[in-house]
Amino acid sequence: METRRDWMRTLTMAGMMPLAARPATACDGQNLLLLNSCDPVGVKQLAATGNKAVLAELDRLRKDAARWLTEGPFSVTSARPENTPAGKNDFFSEGPYWWPDPANPGAPYVRRDGEVNPQRFTQNDADLGKLCNAVLCLATAAHLLSEEPEAARYGQHAWNLIRVWFADPETRMNPNLEFGQAIRGRVWGRGIGLIDTVPMIHLVQGVMLLGVLPEKDAATEREFRAWLRDFLRWMLTSEKGVDERDQGNNHSTWWAAQVAAYATYVKDDRALLEAWKLYFEKLVPDQLRPDGSAPKEETRTRSLSYSAMNLDGLALLCRMGQFWNMELWEYEAANGASVAKSVAYLMPFLEDPAKWSKPQIGPYDRSRSLFPALAGWGLGKPEYLTAQQKFGCEGREFSRWVRLMLAMPASG
Repeated sequence: METRRDWMRTLTMAGMMPLAARPATACDGQNLLLLNSCDPVGVKQLAATGNKAVLAELDRLRKDAARWLTEGPFSVTSARPENTPAGKNDFFSEGPYWWPDPANPGAPYVRRDGEVNPQRFTQNDADLGKLCNAVLCLATAAHLLSEEPEAARYGQHAWNLIRVWFADPETRMNPNLEFGQAIRGRVWGRGIGLIDTVPMIHLVQGVMLLGVLPEKDAATEREFRAWLRDFLRWMLTSEKGVDERDQGNNHSTWWAAQVAAYATYVKDDRALLEAWKLYFEKLVPDQLRPDGSAPKEETRTRSLSYSAMNLDGLALLCRMGQFWNMELWEYEAANGASVAKSVAYLMPFLEDPAKWSKPQIGPYDRSRSLFPALAGWGLGKPEYLTAQQKFGCEGREFSRWVRLMLAMPASG
């Protein structure tokens, strides 16, 4: 039976896996997906010195965790869409840019790119987002506020949220996305619906943090791991999963980021290999140009937003690769494209979005982008870290860790 090392050697011998020249991390702790087990230790040590930025973040964490203790549990069964074939345990969402045809209200929906239909069914998507943010916040609090009276409750509530969504037969989500991004009158599910589960990367980050704590819910952890294995298998083998992989734009990027994250957690080396192969064979050479641009994102009506979102996904892949001593940031495809060049290309437009001359029908919130900080650490460029501090970092729950680590003198 081939080992993980054998698979990594296969990639290296095929010329697809450059090894990192710089250390993946300054610490030899355990790989926790996007973090190292030394990171929580470093944050707590800095807090003990009275670092004002870290103490302010911990105070914010304390308040956020207290709020999450009063919310949930969440379930796909809590709200169900009307007039669909989806079962009670099926995740259901509707494409955001599809609208009723004003010329014929009974006809199939029509597309208006970049214009979000506020009447579409969003409850499952919203609840999944809350679940993922809650689990990572509570897991972070259980680590960083471990000496406080509420610490045990943070972990307990997080495990209960996980149990309800992934383990309890009455409330669990079926491990597939057959009914994602539906279009009424056209199709009841599409491969691109997998973009809805991107927040689960951060949920997995939370579960990995919970898993190294002394007290954990081992039964729920086993059920979650089994659920994630089934979901990963669906992503790799189903018609919709393969369709998402082959989209050739940010959807392919986020497919790979999800596969890499889930495969890392469940230790599925074959699946992890699929994510790295896609990065080297398709994502960099087919999506990016040598000048750093991403043509398929720049044709959208929100082209700056989509270009940044695509780079966020690529940056997460590069971040995960660092823990394998893989040099993904500066890997150059045969056409000369690389993620490092794409970061350099987009940074001036984050500095001044008004300079972006391509379509952008809505405002772009640069504080929701994580790639400047991740690239700053991965490429050893402090100017990117300074820029991230200037832009702010207020996206999904993992932004909290970025803010905390930006306060640390030698992090990343």
